[in-house]
Amino acid sequence: MTRPSFIPDNFTLSLVCTVTLASLLPCSGSAAVAFGWITDIAIGLLFFLHGAKLSREAIVAGATHWRLHLLIFLFTFGVFPLIGLALRPVLAPMVTPELYLGILFLCALPATVQSAIALTSIARGNVPAAICSASASSLLGIFLTPVLVKLIMTTNGDAGMSFDAIGRIMEQLLLPFVLGQVARRWIGAWVTRHRSMLKYVDQGSILLVVYTAFSEAVVGGLWSQVSITTLAGLLACCAVVLGVALTLTTVTSRLLGFSKEDEITIVFCGSKKSLASGIPLAKVLLASHAVGAIVLPMMLFHQMQLMVCAVLARRYAARTDTPAVRAAQPAPR
Repeated sequence: MTRPSFIPDNFTLSLVCTVTLASLLPCSGSAAVAFGWITDIAIGLLFFLHGAKLSREAIVAGATHWRLHLLIFLFTFGVFPLIGLALRPVLAPMVTPELYLGILFLCALPATVQSAIALTSIARGNVPAAICSASASSLLGIFLTPVLVKLIMTTNGDAGMSFDAIGRIMEQLLLPFVLGQVARRWIGAWVTRHRSMLKYVDQGSILLVVYTAFSEAVVGGLWSQVSITTLAGLLACCAVVLGVALTLTTVTSRLLGFSKEDEITIVFCGSKKSLASGIPLAKVLLASHAVGAIVLPMMLFHQMQLMVCAVLARRYAARTDTPAVRAAQPAPR
């Protein structure tokens, strides 16, 4: 039986159920401490498996297409934070100060990996470049996101996070990734064979962080501070940020003369933000009581970008001017 198109994917439904569970049955006290330890272990395992899955060749592949990668990284770690700051007069009145900080944190995150590559493939874009760019963005985010969070949240007038948090990033995220790279020679083939099964580690770790973060936020009175009107305003904020990012990546790639295939890669890799990286980074970088409000904009933006970009991918895929079509056409006489 075909799944109706209006029903969200299983992971989105799981996120909704997790938030509902945390709202009705939040963990606290010793249970919260236990869940915190379990979550830390799950996040370490997640980055370990990412390190084991990503080949060294993939890390350095595509480096010759430096203009494309430079533009994507510029949008991901440069233009996006500027969008969040420049649109403050528009965005801040729609939401609470805590949720606006969540939008700023969202703007500092690296790009997605799996969905950016999958959408580029569906749209018949430059898939090898997407693999290289998305993978490198995820790795660079471990270093650049903490710096950006410090800069833009200080600019916003808040204390932001301490540079000491970089040490926690190294310990909880980078070290497992490096160990995964070291262990790749022994377990790399097994990880590749079970790639589809490993998505449950990704999703399970995210659900754990969402549950613990929302539990603490609910105990601290999150839902008494976030009204239906505020949620509607947050949806509008996410739509504005995504719309501006998609417009800028599309227009800039065309003005710089990139091919349609490269344009697709720039649009899908340069306009998306990673929930998988964002939630662990929020847990490490920010005060625990603030993570719940930070996670909410990421969750809404994540689903919105998937839905909008899926429509764009199908429109790109429907084009007739592709290398394969051009090669099949007879040469002009």
